[in-house]
Amino acid sequence: MNFKEILGRLSQDIAIDLGTANCLVYVRGRGIILSEPSVVALNKKTGQVLAIGREAEKMVGKTPGHIVAIRPLVNGVISDFEVTEQMLRYLIERAREDKFTFLKPRVIVGIPSGVTEVEKKAVKDATKSAGAREVFLIEEPMAAAIGARMSVQDPSGNFIVDIGGGTAEIAVISLGGIVVSKSLRVAGDKLNNDIMQFSQDKYKLLIGVRTAENIKIDIGAVYFEKEPLKAENKTMPMRGRNLVTGLPEEVIISQVDVKKALEKSANQIVAEIKNTIEVTPPELLADIMKKGIVLAGGGAQLRGLDKLIIKETNIPTYIIEDPMTAVARGAGMVLENLDDFHDVLVETEELGVPK
Repeated sequence: MNFKEILGRLSQDIAIDLGTANCLVYVRGRGIILSEPSVVALNKKTGQVLAIGREAEKMVGKTPGHIVAIRPLVNGVISDFEVTEQMLRYLIERAREDKFTFLKPRVIVGIPSGVTEVEKKAVKDATKSAGAREVFLIEEPMAAAIGARMSVQDPSGNFIVDIGGGTAEIAVISLGGIVVSKSLRVAGDKLNNDIMQFSQDKYKLLIGVRTAENIKIDIGAVYFEKEPLKAENKTMPMRGRNLVTGLPEEVIISQVDVKKALEKSANQIVAEIKNTIEVTPPELLADIMKKGIVLAGGGAQLRGLDKLIIKETNIPTYIIEDPMTAVARGAGMVLENLDDFHDVLVETEELGVPK
């Protein structure tokens, strides 16, 4: 065993699903130990970080003027380098808090497919600055496919759709590589915005992001095999500010209304899946028709999405068990077996800077 292998065994290695909406942390030998919203609360006057994760999320929409709760990742890409670095440092320290090791960890980070070399380098630099010894990158659809226990290293087609907060990642995988991929900026956040916009257009009611998110989770749907009867049409109260009177108001929104709000975005995701099918090599498509399309990510739980995809593509579609943790589980499996899975990691160009 060489010195590098000894270091690898002694250090506490970590896999991070660096999501737009949530960050999950997997520690080698322990599994997923942390799931925190990707939110940081900042004092604008001093630049001081006040809270990260769940504590910061509680402050969204409820802070005084000089305190802002921000999400440092937009569409899976770093929009604020320094804040992302602080968030990563917090996650890495939380993952290591019960270990008495002086060694910095090796870290695998999930990134959207199709990001630029500059964006990849930003993730690597932020993770290294946050306390990582070595940083490896893995594309989220690849990690999700591994987390779904798909046979990604076999010479056969695997079709994965990973719908997160900022992006929907669609990929065909074979022989440990991505053959075709699409990254669509229509995902959980866009669906929340659709509900907020619908509320303004139909009810003249201004609602917040958390209210929209709750509506999406509780009664959100994108497909009915037959239109629900009045008695079956689920409803829930929606509270906000009336844009005409300026006063608080509560209206009842129905599942049929929510379906109308989400229709356009759901159809965009399905259209991108169909576009991906059209450019998939026929031999791989034959495998996919047998194996089916696999849905992962929080957006996979949207009621009726699997049935809508089946209707539009004629390909069996399945939601994996615990879809929200697929990327973190997959990155963790790579972490546990780095030698076997080394080929699935992303190679980054040096950009004139030594790694």
